[in-house]
Amino acid sequence: MPPLTMKEKISAAILLFALCLTIILVTAQAGQSGRVSANEVENPNQPSSLTSLAPNNQSSDSRTCALKPEKSRTTPPSQTTVAPSQISLSTFRQFGSPSIPVIGQLINPASFSSYTPRESIALAHPTNYGDRFLLDLYGQPAYHPPVVVLHETVGSAGSAINYFRTPHPLDSDQVSYHTLIKRDGEVVYLVPPYKRAFGAGDSVFVGASGKEAVKTHPNYPPSVNNFAYHISLETPPDGSHNGSRHSGYTMAQYQSLAWIVAKTGVPAPRITAHKVVDRSGQRQDPRSFDNSTFLRLLQAQPMTKEIVINCQPPSQSELINY
Repeated sequence: MPPLTMKEKISAAILLFALCLTIILVTAQAGQSGRVSANEVENPNQPSSLTSLAPNNQSSDSRTCALKPEKSRTTPPSQTTVAPSQISLSTFRQFGSPSIPVIGQLINPASFSSYTPRESIALAHPTNYGDRFLLDLYGQPAYHPPVVVLHETVGSAGSAINYFRTPHPLDSDQVSYHTLIKRDGEVVYLVPPYKRAFGAGDSVFVGASGKEAVKTHPNYPPSVNNFAYHISLETPPDGSHNGSRHSGYTMAQYQSLAWIVAKTGVPAPRITAHKVVDRSGQRQDPRSFDNSTFLRLLQAQPMTKEIVINCQPPSQSELINY
């Protein structure tokens, strides 16, 4: 066989390069098949649809923690987004979780309330929530036992939901709760519990172990968001102001609040209010809150862990990708 000419060598090299490029593209497309594309993320400009969903335990959404935040960034951090096709009621609470004992308190199961609120889902836009982190900004362990932080909307439930479903690229505009309770007691799920809602900015929880807060953003102070489950009560119409009080919340709201807090398994000493954890001195919510009514209703609820606040550590293969 005669030796190849220079022209034939160049042609062969081009064909080989084209073949390699085809293989790379096919492999990359296959690898992307299990990921959420930008087109699969909910369009916040679509009308808000609050649809009550039946239990579906086949949800495949990722509940894995991120390792740690970036020390400096000019673009929003990447995160595992939640696609609407993966959302069901079981995304927000796990069914069939057994009751857990309440330390130092004996409750007759016959006295448990059978109250069950209406539930619906209005998934927040991905810019308004983030991943929970295993490590803080400086690589230190960021784990703390969960806390429940109570808030109020100040405006209507509808306006709050629309805001959370609207994209906010600027960090200073981002805000969300995990759950919102409407005036009629309806429980609206906004952010999955294993994700980090942006409910409290400059904040700290002071408990039996001292001060607890985690710094996750290079330009903002530490907060409780990394280990908090945020619940907001819809404010009554006479509360759309900066005053210290209003007419208060409905009994249906207190019943739904007790119902959902009991499902977090968080003990009473770690249930707090935004005005308590706030360090800015600007937060008063939830105003006119009747703590005795809430605790009485909470004691009538079986405590479970249907709402799993902690995310799961990443696997070794996932750690390699960080």
